[in-house]
Amino acid sequence: MFHNVNAIVLFVQNFDKSLTFYRDVIGLEVAQLEPQFAAFKMYGQDFALLDIVNGADMLGLEVAEFEPQTGKADRVLLCVDVEDVDAEYERLTAKGVPFSKAPVDQSWGIRAAYFRDPEGNIWEIKRRF
Repeated sequence: MFHNVNAIVLFVQNFDKSLTFYRDVIGLEVAQLEPQFAAFKMYGQDFALLDIVNGADMLGLEVAEFEPQTGKADRVLLCVDVEDVDAEYERLTAKGVPFSKAPVDQSWGIRAAYFRDPEGNIWEIKRRF
């Protein structure tokens, strides 16, 4: 039986750009940094970036088997809790993060805003009310 998803690893084509985004723009603290791999400190969750070539090797796949980002919406939404959605939205907007939706109260009990990372992955920053 599965208990919980305890790690998220993004396979990225431009490792350096993604590392800069998550470390310097988003502000995540790096817990482990190796060539073409970075893990970040997050409460109760492992989050990492892995160069797509290294990821393909790890999984026994060819790089060509990975679907490239098309610019259309993915079928995965990465969600993260924040203390203050509006403050985080303002902080990230000031750093040039392009949001697809500004903070809004959702009918299911959260305040949320949505953006994409440099590789096109969609994120939700949220806080329950």
